[in-house]
Amino acid sequence: MSAPPSGPSTLSLLDILLWAVLPYVMVAVLVGGTIWRYRYDKFGWTTRSSELYESRLLRIGSPLFHFGLLVVIIGHVIGLVIPKSWTDALGLSQEAYHLQALVLGAIAGFCTLVGVGILVYRRRTTGPVFMATTRNDKLMYVVLVAAIVAGLATTLLGAAGGEEHNYRLTVAPWFRSLFVLQPDVASMSAAGFAFQLHTLVGMALFAIWPFTRLVHAFTAPVGYLFRPYVVYRSRTAGLATRASRRGWERAAPPAHRRR
Repeated sequence: MSAPPSGPSTLSLLDILLWAVLPYVMVAVLVGGTIWRYRYDKFGWTTRSSELYESRLLRIGSPLFHFGLLVVIIGHVIGLVIPKSWTDALGLSQEAYHLQALVLGAIAGFCTLVGVGILVYRRRTTGPVFMATTRNDKLMYVVLVAAIVAGLATTLLGAAGGEEHNYRLTVAPWFRSLFVLQPDVASMSAAGFAFQLHTLVGMALFAIWPFTRLVHAFTAPVGYLFRPYVVYRSRTAGLATRASRRGWERAAPPAHRRR
């Protein structure tokens, strides 16, 4: 059973702009901005690590944020990409699905929110770290926190049950329709306001992604596997007294043979 989407005649121009045009604009900015950043700002393609300035809070906040975000991403992929009919065919009831989504989503979202809260607090209260914070970083943190809070709200609403809170009948079909270039505007228009707000904030986050420190997520240290060996030399070793020789050196004769 699916929620009845609005008919084409009830769709407004705003619905078409938000759910049929804006997603592709966001993708164009994300891809184009990433390419531009890679070509013209390779030295700025970094997280600008501030671990040297403060490490105690970083050791707590960074793992919480990254591991929580990883679970959030996996949950979004499962919820948006896998159709409801597939989980029904596997025997997973709607109640069981919402229960696991509530438990895992709430835990992951809470960890992500606490982690980013610690990182923001650290950045605001540690002088050198705050001095290294750019305007893009401040904007990124505002949008990122807004996306996490909106995501937690939709998780709680989705667990409340009811077709009006079932994003798998509205948001998920619209998301999958974008990949076939046939946006299902009616389904997204029928979604609740909280889900629409979360989607808009998410698109804003991806639009600014290439121009912030978040761009480091697209980086993998593949070249590290093929780089030459690094030769380490001790600074305590004395200066060589004679030129080095290749190959094996002849061992010195025993003491009794030199007499």
